[in-house]
Amino acid sequence: MQSFIVMQGRTYHEEREVGIIWTPRKDRIGQEQHSWERVREVRAGDRILHYVKGYIVAMSVATSDYVIAEKPSSMRTHLEDNEEGYLVHLEYHELEIPLNVRDHFTHIEPYLPMKYSPFQQDSNGNQGYLYPCNEELLIKLVELIGELNIFVEDDEQLEFAIGIVKRTEHNTFIPMLTETESKAKTKVRLGKQKFRNELMDQWNGTCAICEIKLPALLKASHSKPWKDSTEAERLNRYNGLLLCYNHAALYDGGFIAFDGQGKIHISSQIPEEDYEKYAIHPKVKIVRMEENKYYFKWHKKHMLKK
Repeated sequence: MQSFIVMQGRTYHEEREVGIIWTPRKDRIGQEQHSWERVREVRAGDRILHYVKGYIVAMSVATSDYVIAEKPSSMRTHLEDNEEGYLVHLEYHELEIPLNVRDHFTHIEPYLPMKYSPFQQDSNGNQGYLYPCNEELLIKLVELIGELNIFVEDDEQLEFAIGIVKRTEHNTFIPMLTETESKAKTKVRLGKQKFRNELMDQWNGTCAICEIKLPALLKASHSKPWKDSTEAERLNRYNGLLLCYNHAALYDGGFIAFDGQGKIHISSQIPEEDYEKYAIHPKVKIVRMEENKYYFKWHKKHMLKK
């Protein structure tokens, strides 16, 4: 299951009525747009979050893979010619209470990728049509949507993370939301478990910086975070380090990084007199594989705090 965020604006009502998303193949000057081309990635069963004027107003399930099709006649003006584009059939589930992105942006922002983010740093939606929604972002958005749209009735507990909910006989929204959250969490959990196993093997079960070997105190840290990585990069053993929890916190937080040669770089936010407290030293150089080089350099460029 993949997930996406579609920026619809005035097209939302037209597309909802037909039960689709649709975009042209090329713009008026014949250029392809990445946010239009992304519709070709949608497959049956994928989830689409619908963003309109600052709010996520619906979640839909793709009932088909994308197809090449003309713009539906109900969406064309009398002046428009028939135009081929990318179309996906959807089952829309409108939210009773839309999610105001600005109001919840402090919770959403940590999960936004640096590239192809659906939202700008001021919480406004980006220009474009369809954006990827990584699993960690999806989980957070589902939790926020659930808090607004699932209501307390009694003490009956579901597995859904929000907790106590009201069930109605014909309500398809709650099962869909529950399934979406469950699938996303399972994908993240299994992916990170596989990644940890790969790094335990790669680093011989030892922190790359210190001598700690106790498995319970070791963490598999991504160099290029989950939210910024492709599917392949997320599970790539060279995209990370096996570190004790102390050094993992420093690495994940951007307080230390490594260059292409494996030499440590320490953020200026850590005073030199505190290096010993954090068990770091400016002369540390870790063993690295050639395949680590790209990911170390990415981490140092984008994550290291000045």
